[in-house]
Amino acid sequence: MSETGRSPGSVLIIGAGPSGTAAAIELCRAGHQVTIVDKATFPRDKCCGDGLTSGALRHLDHLGVHPSSVASWKPVTDVRITRPSGAEMHFPLPRGPGQFAATATRMDLDAALVDQAIAAGADVRQGVTFEGIELYDDRAVVTTDDGVTTADWVIAADGMWSPTRKALGLAPDGYRGEWHAFRQYFSNVSERAANELFVWFEPEILPGYVWCFPLPDGRANVGFGVLRSTHRTQEMAGLWRDLLTRPHIAEIIGANAEPEGTHKAWPIPARVGELPLTAHRLFFVGDATGACDPMTGEGIGQALQTGMGAAQAIIEAASPAEAASLYEASTDAELAVDMRFASTLGNVLKTRVGAEWSLRTAGMTGWTSRNFARWLFEDYPRAVLGTPGRWRKDLFTQPGAYS
Repeated sequence: MSETGRSPGSVLIIGAGPSGTAAAIELCRAGHQVTIVDKATFPRDKCCGDGLTSGALRHLDHLGVHPSSVASWKPVTDVRITRPSGAEMHFPLPRGPGQFAATATRMDLDAALVDQAIAAGADVRQGVTFEGIELYDDRAVVTTDDGVTTADWVIAADGMWSPTRKALGLAPDGYRGEWHAFRQYFSNVSERAANELFVWFEPEILPGYVWCFPLPDGRANVGFGVLRSTHRTQEMAGLWRDLLTRPHIAEIIGANAEPEGTHKAWPIPARVGELPLTAHRLFFVGDATGACDPMTGEGIGQALQTGMGAAQAIIEAASPAEAASLYEASTDAELAVDMRFASTLGNVLKTRVGAEWSLRTAGMTGWTSRNFARWLFEDYPRAVLGTPGRWRKDLFTQPGAYS
């Protein structure tokens, strides 16, 4: 029996990214029989900015993924943001105890999560492609190119294009995400780029931004993101070349920096609460729920949260209806209310005046600078001022992850 007294059942998870592996670890800990299938073979690359917020770090800490198991893990304490006017601002994160921000390549991070899921007891089947699904009152039947699996529950952690959602006829027509991002790795970057995290709010891509995130061994993840509503994706390659030659950006990346491989682009879904979260015995998690931050495009913390939330609903519920209700309630409480707030603030950042005012206000004092950095990196709920039920005495003083 699980801790809640429910009889553990079988769960099939489609997708071994952060949301799927987070769900698997939680379910295995509660005694459930868990199988994960993924069409990829790990380690594999995944387009991402590679940033880990405080919220993501706390989830990884809880799941047992330690920095020592992720080769490219890089703690971050200094955030440099450049306003549209060109003024650079320093937003320091706490110097401990614990970590409040870090970076790690998705190749390394996702592989570490897969290893942790296996260690927890999950049967991870790599190189297996989803083909179809049938939902019944008492079970779900999933067909892959490796055969047919029957399970009590299914978790679809299969990304923005979610073949599972499509198979069930629940995919929105023509949906291509709210954001589009573009990134490339660089080696031999400047000392600043190798150790500090940079964000530039360039006027013509607002509320989008350019980033340079440090990685170990003199490497950095450099990229930019734009809203699909303001920029056509066909313009991004030309815009990328222009951004890299801007003196204030080129200076930070460094004159001796060398691009690695080719640049890559990917869509970012940011519409949690607008897509169905459940379908009887099935739960959508991560990008399949559109759970990325509508202001920053960040999605790892949200993926982990939705995976853990779906797992907890299965662990606690006595029926599919109760499980769906629990998952929908937790997603709204832990994510949707903050995402709505972030979306509103994102509208302010669409204009040069709004972005200048917001960032100047955030950096007015040492206290506002420190706590804006913690707010930006999701160390506490984005909409905490409007949701007093989530206030805590240590809201602004709690230690970081791995403390």
